[in-house]
Amino acid sequence: QVQLVESGGGLVQPGGSLLLSCVASVSISSFQTMGWARQAPGKQREPVAGILSDGTRDYRDSVKGRFTISRDNAKNTVTLQMNNLKPEDTAVYYCTAGGPVPNYWGQGTQVTVSS
Repeated sequence: QVQLVESGGGLVQPGGSLLLSCVASVSISSFQTMGWARQAPGKQREPVAGILSDGTRDYRDSVKGRFTISRDNAKNTVTLQMNNLKPEDTAVYYCTAGGPVPNYWGQGTQVTVSS
């Protein structure tokens, strides 16, 4: 059974940084795509960033230049470094794994950007 456990969320002021981490219960090397998605209050869930097994990265336009996704297959871990956070980044962030469409989701970690 695949479990994804996120950590690193919290409250941060605008312009601040957070590092989200996700640890998988199985080897992530078999997953084509590891990623992060988010859901803000009253909004639909949306993809934020993804990284392929060959290291190719993709980001939604609103986070390009501010967020960086990385994966460490040896540690079964994927991280999301978030810099210059904005209030509109406030959401529950989910770790995802699988193909172009995620097959597995974590429980989520809350990120709140507020002064």
